[in-house]
Amino acid sequence: MRYINKIIIHCSATPEGRNFTVDEIRDWHVNGNGWSDIGYHYVIYLDGSVHVGRPLSKVGAHCKGRNRGSIGICYIGGVDADDVKRAEDTRTPEQKIALRALVDGLKGIYPHITVHGHNEFSNKACPSFDVQTEL
Repeated sequence: MRYINKIIIHCSATPEGRNFTVDEIRDWHVNGNGWSDIGYHYVIYLDGSVHVGRPLSKVGAHCKGRNRGSIGICYIGGVDADDVKRAEDTRTPEQKIALRALVDGLKGIYPHITVHGHNEFSNKACPSFDVQTEL
Protein backbone atom coordinates (compact mmCIF):
# COMPACT_ATOMS: atom_id res chain seq x y z
CA MET A 1 0.00 0.00 0.00
CA ARG A 2 1.29 3.47 -0.80
CA TYR A 3 2.14 6.01 1.88
CA ILE A 4 -0.66 8.55 2.30
CA ASN A 5 -0.32 11.68 4.43
CA LYS A 6 -2.80 14.16 2.93
CA ILE A 7 -6.38 14.48 1.83
CA ILE A 8 -6.91 17.23 -0.74
CA ILE A 9 -10.45 18.50 -1.26
CA HIS A 10 -11.60 19.70 -4.68
CA CYS A 11 -14.75 20.87 -6.41
CA SER A 12 -15.64 19.86 -9.96
CA ALA A 13 -16.03 23.56 -10.92
CA THR A 14 -19.44 22.76 -12.38
CA PRO A 15 -22.57 24.91 -11.98
CA GLU A 16 -24.61 24.70 -8.81
CA GLY A 17 -27.39 22.13 -8.95
CA ARG A 18 -26.14 20.27 -12.04
CA ASN A 19 -25.14 16.70 -11.35
CA PHE A 20 -22.19 15.05 -13.04
CA THR A 21 -20.95 11.49 -12.67
CA VAL A 22 -17.63 9.76 -12.13
CA ASP A 23 -17.86 8.49 -15.71
CA GLU A 24 -18.32 12.01 -17.08
CA ILE A 25 -15.36 13.33 -15.08
CA ARG A 26 -13.31 10.30 -16.13
CA ASP A 27 -14.10 11.19 -19.76
CA TRP A 28 -12.95 14.80 -19.20
CA HIS A 29 -9.71 13.59 -17.63
CA VAL A 30 -8.94 10.73 -20.03
CA ASN A 31 -10.13 12.18 -23.34
CA GLY A 32 -9.72 15.86 -22.48
CA ASN A 33 -6.44 15.77 -20.56
CA GLY A 34 -4.92 12.53 -21.85
CA TRP A 35 -4.66 11.01 -18.37
CA SER A 36 -4.89 7.27 -17.71
CA ASP A 37 -7.97 7.59 -15.45
CA ILE A 38 -10.05 10.03 -13.44
CA GLY A 39 -7.76 12.12 -11.25
CA TYR A 40 -9.82 11.90 -8.03
CA HIS A 41 -10.10 8.95 -5.68
CA TYR A 42 -13.63 9.88 -4.57
CA VAL A 43 -16.45 11.99 -5.99
CA ILE A 44 -19.41 13.18 -3.92
CA TYR A 45 -22.63 13.65 -5.87
CA LEU A 46 -25.31 16.26 -5.08
CA ASP A 47 -27.36 13.67 -3.19
CA GLY A 48 -24.41 12.94 -0.88
CA SER A 49 -23.59 9.57 -2.35
CA VAL A 50 -19.86 8.84 -2.44
CA HIS A 51 -18.44 7.21 -5.57
CA VAL A 52 -15.01 5.68 -6.08
CA GLY A 53 -12.92 7.15 -8.88
CA ARG A 54 -9.29 6.10 -9.10
CA PRO A 55 -8.36 3.26 -6.73
CA LEU A 56 -6.59 4.38 -3.53
CA SER A 57 -3.72 2.07 -4.40
CA LYS A 58 -2.91 4.32 -7.38
CA VAL A 59 -1.44 7.81 -7.24
CA GLY A 60 -4.06 10.39 -8.18
CA ALA A 61 -3.89 13.23 -10.69
CA HIS A 62 -5.57 16.06 -8.84
CA CYS A 63 -2.96 18.42 -7.38
CA LYS A 64 0.30 19.06 -9.21
CA GLY A 65 3.30 18.18 -7.07
CA ARG A 66 1.13 16.70 -4.28
CA ASN A 67 -0.37 13.56 -5.81
CA ARG A 68 2.08 10.94 -4.58
CA GLY A 69 1.08 10.96 -0.90
CA SER A 70 -2.47 12.20 -1.13
CA ILE A 71 -6.08 11.22 -1.61
CA GLY A 72 -8.15 13.45 -3.89
CA ILE A 73 -11.79 14.02 -2.99
CA CYS A 74 -14.03 16.04 -5.30
CA TYR A 75 -17.56 17.27 -4.68
CA ILE A 76 -19.82 18.11 -7.61
CA GLY A 77 -20.32 21.86 -7.89
CA GLY A 78 -18.21 24.75 -6.71
CA VAL A 79 -19.36 27.53 -9.02
CA ASP A 80 -22.56 29.54 -9.17
CA ALA A 81 -25.52 28.51 -11.31
CA ASP A 82 -24.85 31.34 -13.78
CA ASP A 83 -22.53 30.71 -16.68
CA VAL A 84 -20.03 33.15 -15.17
CA LYS A 85 -18.36 30.36 -13.15
CA ARG A 86 -17.82 32.41 -9.98
CA ALA A 87 -16.41 30.30 -7.17
CA GLU A 88 -19.13 29.53 -4.65
CA ASP A 89 -19.66 26.96 -1.93
CA THR A 90 -22.52 25.10 -3.59
CA ARG A 91 -22.37 21.96 -1.46
CA THR A 92 -25.75 20.54 -0.60
CA PRO A 93 -26.42 19.58 3.02
CA GLU A 94 -26.04 15.95 1.93
CA GLN A 95 -22.63 16.66 0.38
CA LYS A 96 -21.44 18.37 3.56
CA ILE A 97 -22.47 15.39 5.67
CA ALA A 98 -20.92 12.91 3.22
CA LEU A 99 -17.66 14.85 2.98
CA ARG A 100 -17.32 15.01 6.75
CA ALA A 101 -18.07 11.27 7.08
CA LEU A 102 -15.61 10.34 4.33
CA VAL A 103 -12.83 12.49 5.80
CA ASP A 104 -13.48 11.14 9.30
CA GLY A 105 -13.44 7.56 7.98
CA LEU A 106 -10.14 8.13 6.17
CA LYS A 107 -8.67 9.73 9.31
CA GLY A 108 -9.58 6.51 11.12
CA ILE A 109 -7.54 4.52 8.60
CA TYR A 110 -4.70 7.04 8.33
CA PRO A 111 -4.50 8.73 11.78
CA HIS A 112 -1.56 10.96 10.81
CA ILE A 113 -3.31 12.39 7.73
CA THR A 114 -3.85 16.13 7.25
CA VAL A 115 -6.73 17.69 5.31
CA HIS A 116 -6.29 20.52 2.79
CA GLY A 117 -8.10 22.44 0.11
CA HIS A 118 -6.69 22.42 -3.42
CA ASN A 119 -6.29 26.20 -3.07
CA GLU A 120 -3.61 25.67 -0.41
CA PHE A 121 -1.30 24.27 -3.10
CA SER A 122 -2.45 26.06 -6.24
CA ASN A 123 -3.59 29.55 -7.18
CA LYS A 124 -7.22 28.45 -7.52
CA ALA A 125 -10.47 29.03 -5.64
CA CYS A 126 -11.08 25.27 -5.53
CA PRO A 127 -12.79 23.88 -3.46
CA SER A 128 -14.69 27.16 -2.97
CA PHE A 129 -14.80 26.93 0.83
CA ASP A 130 -12.24 27.13 3.66
CA VAL A 131 -11.23 23.55 4.37
CA GLN A 132 -9.09 24.50 7.39
CA THR A 133 -12.02 26.23 9.11
CA GLU A 134 -14.54 23.51 8.36
CA LEU A 135 -12.68 20.21 8.31
